Amino acid sequence: MTIAPLDGFQSFPTHHCVTGSMRHIYAFNRHDVSEEMLLGLGAGVSFSYWHFKGQAPFLGGRGNVGMAGQEGLEKTAGRRTGVAVEMFRTSSAKKAEASLLDQLAAGQPVMVAVDMGYLPYLNFGGQEYHFGGHVVVVCGHDSEQSGVLVADRDGLHPVPLATLARARGSKFKPFPPGNQWLTFDFSQKRLPAAADVWQAIAEQVRPMLSPPISNIGVKGMRKAAAAIPNWTALMSADELRMALFNAYIFVSPTGGSGGGHFRYMFSRFLREAAGVAGESRLLDSAAEFERIADGWAAVGEWFRQASEAPEPGACLGDVSAPLRTLADQEEAAWRRLGEMTGQVL
Repeated sequence: MTIAPLDGFQSFPTHHCVTGSMRHIYAFNRHDVSEEMLLGLGAGVSFSYWHFKGQAPFLGGRGNVGMAGQEGLEKTAGRRTGVAVEMFRTSSAKKAEASLLDQLAAGQPVMVAVDMGYLPYLNFGGQEYHFGGHVVVVCGHDSEQSGVLVADRDGLHPVPLATLARARGSKFKPFPPGNQWLTFDFSQKRLPAAADVWQAIAEQVRPMLSPPISNIGVKGMRKAAAAIPNWTALMSADELRMALFNAYIFVSPTGGSGGGHFRYMFSRFLREAAGVAGESRLLDSAAEFERIADGWAAVGEWFRQASEAPEPGACLGDVSAPLRTLADQEEAAWRRLGEMTGQVL
């Protein structure tokens, strides 16, 4: 199946599905904002640890994900770059597809939520894997082939419409995509100002150092460090392997964190923010978060190796010390950023 992209659509490698998809949409509409700047402006970096009954444990590095009381990264980054972002959901696959095709016919690519496990071009090492928080851009359509062209982090992929519908309507928890799509209004677009950068940093400092519950931020890291050695008592052998593989996916670049649990991307945001804000101390913080990202990358690799070990339960305690070290390093790094923004938490 060969499908051409919309006229003027450019595809390039990206790091994180949400900011990468936004970067594709922004570039198509001639608004030059980097993926890292979108992540930082959207208050997109945090930490959370969740383990709900019947589901694999979740170690997330993203923040501002649109939960209750949150604007969501897409809208927050849009507001700070002069772009009005609207989010839509429907229980009807027909309505979702009709809206998609209408927007493509009008010459606009469309950012949609999908379950990674249903995308035919992704490979999870032979394992069945589902995550409905993934986002791609649909940037072309061929009615004769009943297919669309999808821009993902690694390039362009033709996908049958029926397959896309399955990915958009997946019911797998904890993040079913719910036939979600976004629209963007660039009529008031602008580049971010120093105030935007400082506000965004402050909004990431607060939940990391003073979270509403202990599952989030630095407290969440310490909770994960204490909880992981007990996974063996809570899961079967197969569930444990999947839990470890799942953790690897969310920390590593494979899962769309840009590697280092989003900390490499955040480091690059801080370097760019230093120029916008005229604050050289942000360069020191950028270097600090790059070192922290190296630590997260090592932890991610540990999860991968543990998932493949003959007896993965025997080594679970080995990750607690590295996670506690990362928690200490992050607490210090976020406190320094807090002091720069006038917050001492």
